Amino acid sequence: MGLLTFSINVTLDGCVDHQEGIADDETHAFFTRLMDEGGAMLWGRVTYEMMESYWPAVARGDVEAAPAIREWAVKLETKPKYVVSSTRNDFRWNHTHRIAGDLRTEVQKLKDATPAGVLLGSGKLATELDRLDLIDEYVFLVHPRIAGHGPTLYQSGLPGTRRLDLVSAKPLRNGAVALHYRRERG
Repeated sequence: MGLLTFSINVTLDGCVDHQEGIADDETHAFFTRLMDEGGAMLWGRVTYEMMESYWPAVARGDVEAAPAIREWAVKLETKPKYVVSSTRNDFRWNHTHRIAGDLRTEVQKLKDATPAGVLLGSGKLATELDRLDLIDEYVFLVHPRIAGHGPTLYQSGLPGTRRLDLVSAKPLRNGAVALHYRRERG
């Protein structure tokens, strides 16, 4: 069984708006390595549609991009992508599959079928999956910014506090810090 790892960019005040992070070569290289280690990507429909609207064009070379950004896009093109959606059935992006039905059952099946692990990159979906006790690890790239607005991490709340064990903390040259935590199971 693979692990479900929630990974996202977050500011010091908890903002997870994708426009608030530092989008440089170092950040993209970090997420490319993280994606390489996993077996599949998992998103909610809204995040998927945001990704689908941009990254395939970068992978095709239709959008000018730095080498690290293009490398991310090309690798993402071939990575299995799973989307939780109750409203959308058709997905044009290569290697994209829908997850529908009982969320706990379907995501557990995905974890079981993906020994290399699943990388989750949607904030709202992470809240739901955390409520179902399905997230095993967290990798937050904390950016040296205070956004002063939302959306924020877990803004709709959890039923209880999550205890985490620090696996690693690595500062990046751009001032961001990569924090890797494992869920304390007890």
